[in-house]
Amino acid sequence: MTYKEIISDLDKKLFHPVYFFCGEEPYYIDMLTHAIEKSVLDETEREFNQFVFYGRENNLATILDAAYRFPMMANYQVIIVKEAQDLKDLIPRAKEKNKSKADEKESLLVSYLNNPQKTTVLVFCYKYKTLDMRTSLAKKMAKSAILVESKRLYDNQIPAWIENYLKDKGLIIGHKALALLTEYLGNDLSKISNELNKLMINITPPAEITVNDIEQNIGISKDYNVFELHNALGSKDAGKAMRIINYFASNTKDNPFVVSMGALYSYFSKLLIYHTLKDKTPNGVAASLGVSPFFVKDYISAGKVYSMESLQRVMHILKEYDLKSKGVGNISMDEGELYKELILKLVYLDKVVLEEATF
Repeated sequence: MTYKEIISDLDKKLFHPVYFFCGEEPYYIDMLTHAIEKSVLDETEREFNQFVFYGRENNLATILDAAYRFPMMANYQVIIVKEAQDLKDLIPRAKEKNKSKADEKESLLVSYLNNPQKTTVLVFCYKYKTLDMRTSLAKKMAKSAILVESKRLYDNQIPAWIENYLKDKGLIIGHKALALLTEYLGNDLSKISNELNKLMINITPPAEITVNDIEQNIGISKDYNVFELHNALGSKDAGKAMRIINYFASNTKDNPFVVSMGALYSYFSKLLIYHTLKDKTPNGVAASLGVSPFFVKDYISAGKVYSMESLQRVMHILKEYDLKSKGVGNISMDEGELYKELILKLVYLDKVVLEEATF
């Protein structure tokens, strides 16, 4: 079942005996678990019928013993197993010729899945890992439980995720605002949703979220940000690039060097890919680079400024300063100084004597 299908069932008060949420992306695991916590029992029923077990502190037998009990003065009891990936007896070790203790523990859960307690809603939160679908447990889970794998999104899937998240709330977002959020929030869905929720507090649907809204509610500057730095470097606008980097240098806590380096590497990597494309139509470029068609013109323009050869030199410089930020070949330069020297080298990439450039 999908996330939305499970939520729809919960809204209809259709509950399943066993849910198993696993995967690299914890956002959906947390969201679905929270939805079950709030949907199955009312506030008075939870005190006696909702229990949380932790994988590091419990074993499967204890959890299943609790699952077989009947609820008190309620139709259901809810048992949530957090950190289920740390349940040592949940997934068996390598099987031996003779039946091992691990196999016996597995058979306990398989046996429970064959005949689950109808008045118990048992939820496993198996974070940062997935089940090996070749095991008998996984096969049984797929048939007899609600098994959901929460996959981590690729970076190029984040813009669409943000748009859909806001659309569900009755909001839309402008292209520039979307790019700004994508650059700064990365691919951590929990972080993104928290920031979007903060953003929506003072915005009434239907409305369009702008860069001004982001600056006022999240604190990302509309003028001094990585997105604007990309544009400045893409057009070799030295003045604008240095104004932005001076702002970064004086606010390194809000603009960590490592984060900016990652964004710059991503930007110039896309330019390298652009030069290798056979299909340079706007749609072709957008699909290959994983960007909105709205921004294709910026990459086309920057592609005229940076040749393949110069981009290779850029990547060498980025690697050099990544190492310097980690202390390699750098004795005393702080992040602010590294920022300034890096951007000067990128802006004056084609100059013969870089040392003549001054801050």
